[in-house]
Amino acid sequence: MNKLGMNLFVWTMSMDEDMAETLRYLKETGFEFVEMPVGGTDDRAADLAKWTQLGQQAAALGLDVQTCSLLPPELTLLSPDETVRQAGVEYLKHVVDCSAAAGSTILMGPLFAGFKTFAGRPATADEWQWSVESMRQVADYAQTKGVVLAIESLNRFETYLLTCADDVVRYVKAVDHPYCRAAFDTFHANIEEKNVADAIRTLAPYLVHVQISENDRSTPGQGQIRFEQVFNTLAEVGYSGPIAIEAFGPNPPELAAATHIFRPMFASAEQLAAEGFVYLRQMLEEAQPITEIPDSQVIEA
Repeated sequence: MNKLGMNLFVWTMSMDEDMAETLRYLKETGFEFVEMPVGGTDDRAADLAKWTQLGQQAAALGLDVQTCSLLPPELTLLSPDETVRQAGVEYLKHVVDCSAAAGSTILMGPLFAGFKTFAGRPATADEWQWSVESMRQVADYAQTKGVVLAIESLNRFETYLLTCADDVVRYVKAVDHPYCRAAFDTFHANIEEKNVADAIRTLAPYLVHVQISENDRSTPGQGQIRFEQVFNTLAEVGYSGPIAIEAFGPNPPELAAATHIFRPMFASAEQLAAEGFVYLRQMLEEAQPITEIPDSQVIEA
């Protein structure tokens, strides 16, 4: 049975705020896990203490923890400078440590390259290989901590290495590690995929995490994404893993700036979470496995 979770980006970017009431609210709403954004600092001991405490706080409420992260632009794994790439690897290893401290077994995100770093051209073969080799190092380390990496493709306005399901599968196969798997985000798929159902089918053998995000980053079910198709296809491929709502709002301001949220899309984060939970639970209950018949197999009368 799929567990439903809530990404905490709509409340925090750093997890430095007091999240006690928010966590309690999400548990009372019905969520089974929270997805915490992780960013490392130079004070590794303090980071681990922080994430241990946060994990204990969630566990005391009966909430599981998953984590998400991204790689700062200055630490991109696409850099021709091996020193920069290795610094990126070490950063991600620390994020893995923080995830493990919080009790997370899945770390998802666009870990493969620096966020919003562009070259004005497609990725080169060297850049691809640098990222793959670096990610294999991170996956080796993540395995020792029991944390699976779930690689998330982004849209073309946020990255240029992995932007669709085909890219992710090719990347996961190249990394060739049991602790490097795939994530699926409906927001990015809505921009980049020709067919969202086919994208899910492509990812299915490697899929360990799903993020549900509306086309305008607001409340799931109140925008244009065809979530009935999404959930029917997840049922078709037998996906039983975690599903989290990801949304963005005008707070925190630094995240709103990074995600270009310039007008409010919902009354409150709490309202979004509550309405989103009801909608996702309904979608799961009503999901019917379907297999679309390719046009080439349709026989006309």
